[in-house]
Formats: sequence, structure tokens, C-alpha cells
Amino acid sequence: MISGAVFERQQRKSSKMSAILWRGALIAGLAFATLSEPAAAQEPQVVSLDEALDRSGVTVGSRFADSNPRLIGPRAETEAAQALIGQARLRPNPQVSIEAEDFAGSGAFSGLRATQFTLSLGQQLELGGKRSARIAAAQAQTNLASLRANLSQAELGFLVRERYVAAVAAASRLDLARDIVARNEELARIANLLVEVGREPPLRALRAQAALAEAQAELQAAQAASLAARTGLAALWSEQAAPPVVPSEFPAIAPPDQIMATSAPLQLEFARANTAAASAEIARERSLRIPDPTISAGVRRFEESNANAFIVGVSIPLPFSNRNQGNIASAEANLRAATAREAVALADYEQAVTRARAAYLAAEARVETLSTTSLPQAEEALRLVQIGYSNGRFPLIEVLAAADARDAIREALIAAQQDRGQAAAELIRLAAQ
Repeated sequence: MISGAVFERQQRKSSKMSAILWRGALIAGLAFATLSEPAAAQEPQVVSLDEALDRSGVTVGSRFADSNPRLIGPRAETEAAQALIGQARLRPNPQVSIEAEDFAGSGAFSGLRATQFTLSLGQQLELGGKRSARIAAAQAQTNLASLRANLSQAELGFLVRERYVAAVAAASRLDLARDIVARNEELARIANLLVEVGREPPLRALRAQAALAEAQAELQAAQAASLAARTGLAALWSEQAAPPVVPSEFPAIAPPDQIMATSAPLQLEFARANTAAASAEIARERSLRIPDPTISAGVRRFEESNANAFIVGVSIPLPFSNRNQGNIASAEANLRAATAREAVALADYEQAVTRARAAYLAAEARVETLSTTSLPQAEEALRLVQIGYSNGRFPLIEVLAAADARDAIREALIAAQQDRGQAAAELIRLAAQ
């Protein structure tokens, strides 16, 4: 038998715990109301994964491809690099010069009587394959920019899939939180009835109310997390309206069957293109060490004798100190760095594929076990305990223990499905070409 003083202390302790939980629920509810107030003005739309990919401009032929700044920037950089190819094809402009000599002096050179006027046209000649090396370097940079744009598109597709899976996981956890609240409301109702008929002490009803308050607080937190996940998803296509609604069922994201069968994934192609660009830069810098002569031809007018004469000339820089050796050494060092990065990229790529494939297979196995074995058994155990509790055969603590076990399995299943979806998204990104 519990003494009156002990029972009173337990009752005060339970009341204090219930008040804390209710206060936490109120704070979470206010936070959620603040977050959801701007989005309440417009009715959100339910979007699938394919629709999310289309809105972001990732899918081929999407009408949103030209409106997403995450894709506009890399494509504009590619256009800028292509324009430089045309610039690299241009030859040096000719030069025209006009000279006047022997005028406005003294004696025989006073006025314009002895003036000599010279009109000449000069042209710089590019030697050492400068133009071809310049064009090759510009083409290599264009290829690099194009691959960078393709990588940005593949990365955006990965982010859409990853955030969509996270939003679906948040929606699933929100459904779980709602189920827990509904279950605890029913348990609290039954506990009150059992206390009224004298089959349970008042402490059981307080414990049920505390569990209900805790579940309601978790529900508010799940609602806020779901809103944050959907807002993060909409940010990938610069959505200004209400965040879209996603279903609580995970989409089927199938990873590539033979990811290592391809020899040209985007990540390795980009590393190789970076090495090729560095090699082309060396050729361009080496061509610049050869001086370019300038030839000129013109006519000279002698005012004093009223005679004309043709002139020709050649000027050549003398490469005594500046032979572009510093830029050549820098380009060679950049090539060594690019070659090293290519080797690292290959090793990292193989490791990333192995890690993502292992994560996908492990998550797939967990989903299979939890969904086909663990969860049905936990659901049945909870059903039987709830029936026994409603008939007064089991105490409340048994129901709460069975419910916690079932909820933990559902949470583990959601986490496994999220891990499987994200691993599949990572494999798709790694296999992008």
C-alpha cells in the first residue's frame, strides 16, 4: 500500500511533468504557426518526384530550364568560353602610321619646304604556332566549361532527389506523429474510464495525459520539420509561392544497373578535361616565347625635290631576358597539379561508387526486414496489448512499451527508406554522363 504522502508527492511530480510537456507543446505550436503563416495564403500543390525534377529544369526538354538560376549561370559561362574561341581565331590587326620629318626648323628646314612625309602600313606576323595554340587552349576551356555545366545539372538533379526524399521522410514522420497522438488520446480516454470505475489509480491517468502532451509536442515539431524540408525543396527551383506538398510514400528511385560499365562519367571526364586544358595552356605559353616580327611597307614624300620613294621595314623583338619562362613554368606546374587531381578523382570516384552501392544494398536489406517482418510483428503485439488494456488485463506501462517498440520500428523503417533513396540518388549522380 502507498501512503497518502507518497501518493501526493507522486501526484505533484506527475502534474509538474505534464505542465512542462504542455508548455513545450505550446512553444512548438507557436513556432510552427510563425513558420507556416506566410505559406497559408496560397494553397500548396502536391508534386511528385518527376514534377520536382521538371520544375528544377533537370529533365530533358523542361520548359523551366531557362528560368532556374542554378542552370543559367553555368550555361552562360559555357557561352562565354565559346565566344573566346571566336576571339582566339582573330589575327592581329594591321597598323598604319604617318610621319612628318624636317619641318618648322631653321634655315633650309624652315616651314614645310624640306619636309618629308612617310605613310606606311605594318602587319605583325604570328610565328611559332601562336594562333593554333591559342585556339586549342580556348577550345579546351570551352569543353571544360561545358562539362562544368553538365556537372551542375547532374548535381542539381541529385539535390532535387535528395531533398525530395528528405521531404517525404518528414511527411512520413508527420504521419507517424499524428498516429501517436491519436493512439495516446485513446489511451488517455481509456485510462480516465478505468480510473473512474476504480480499476486504475489516478496516477495512471496522469501518466497517460503526460504521454499525450509529449506526443502533441512531437507532432508540432514534426510539422515544423516537414515545412522546413518542403521549403528547402522548393528553393531548388526558386519557388516563391507556398511550399509544395509531397506524399508520405517514398518514390521508387532505381539506381543504375552497371554504374562502372561506363568509362566516361562526368566527374572523370571533367578531371580529364581539366588536364587537357592545362596541357593546351602549356602549348600556348611556349608559343609566346618566340618573338613576332612586324613587317611594314610605305611611301615617302620629299617636298623639297617633289619626289616619292618606297620604303620597307622589319622589326623584331630581341628575347634577351623575357622569354616567357615564368608563365611556361607556371603552366607546367598547373599540368602536374591537374594530372594529380585526375588520379585523385579516379580513386575518389571508385570509392564513392563502392560506398554508395554498399549503403544502398544495406538500406534495401533493412527496408525489407523491417517492412516484412519486424513491423508486422510489432503491430500485432501492440494490437493485442491494446485489447488487453481496454479490458483491464494489462497495465498502461505495457501498452506504452509495446507502442514505443512499434514506433521505433516505424522510425527505423522511415530512416532506412530515406537512406535507400539518398543512396540511389547518389548512384545516379555518379553515373551521370
